[in-house]
Amino acid sequence: MSETDPARLYDAAIALRKSENPDDFINALNHILTLHPNHVQTHMALAVFQQKQGRFDEAIHHARRVAEIEPNDAFSFTQLSVIYQRCGKILEAEDAMAKAREIQGNPGHKH
Repeated sequence: MSETDPARLYDAAIALRKSENPDDFINALNHILTLHPNHVQTHMALAVFQQKQGRFDEAIHHARRVAEIEPNDAFSFTQLSVIYQRCGKILEAEDAMAKAREIQGNPGHKH
């Protein structure tokens, strides 16, 4: 594995999650995105962590990116719905959940 391997970088970033400085974790994840802008797990982690930190705009941005990268994955839209809900955006949460259900009901569905 190389020094730029996204899985290795992600594992190293996750190890920082409980560090005394939460910005270390965020910076490590953002570094991954500079090298691998479509790394789904990194966007997912940032969405969840940013939401927990009260950084709702950033959380929504990363959750949306997951749905953009994985547009046929119901879980992407389920996570987007949860992030929207936790950020107080109920209508958006309902729309995202409807999209997740649509995908689940039609696994071969492509837009």
